[in-house]
Amino acid sequence: MTTYRIAPSILSADFARLGEEVRTVVASGADIIHFDVMDNHYVPNLTIGPLVCQAIRPHVQVPIDVHLMVKPVDRLIPDFAKAGADIITFHPEASEHIDRTLQLIRDNGCKAGLVFNPGSPLHFLDHVMDKIDIILIMSVNPGFGGQSFIPQALTKIAAARRLIDDSGRDIMLEVDGGIKIDNIGAAARAGADTFVAGSAIFGQKDYKAVIDAMRVQLAQQAAQ
Repeated sequence: MTTYRIAPSILSADFARLGEEVRTVVASGADIIHFDVMDNHYVPNLTIGPLVCQAIRPHVQVPIDVHLMVKPVDRLIPDFAKAGADIITFHPEASEHIDRTLQLIRDNGCKAGLVFNPGSPLHFLDHVMDKIDIILIMSVNPGFGGQSFIPQALTKIAAARRLIDDSGRDIMLEVDGGIKIDNIGAAARAGADTFVAGSAIFGQKDYKAVIDAMRVQLAQQAAQ
């Protein structure tokens, strides 16, 4: 039976009280904290760095999933690992040597993965599946929160699921962008097992109500 994970993105949290926000969302049922790192270079926005990761690490026991939307990536990987990241993903276009970067993440004690933009092909996975712990499919173009889900991402999720199944490896399949109660089931049907949601959770008054409603949709999918 598939294990589904909900990973709220702190990009949509109230940064004035971030420790309280992550504690509350975990108490409300979150499985992972998703951490969006943007550099105003690879993507057109500037967000947060290792010091913020280090600051929230004592507040939660769940894994911290760091999504690096930066170029180049290698310099930041040891810093985030030291700051408490458990999972680090990056975009293949942002690394000159994908295999080396994946190995660097693993050498620093974290799970490693690749992130695919809506227009990025999955062929970057062809020769590195042995170093992949997680595949992240972007269902929006990266750079900003609050965007609408791109339906074509479902086709790519399904293709990534086939690659994972064919590999026989235990690889998480994450989707990020516009995930909410009314489309999380479709993403699960396509093959995703880990769901990043920002404004759909942190933009609401009752985090638990949203997460519970998402789990109802996932349970219905699992029962089919």
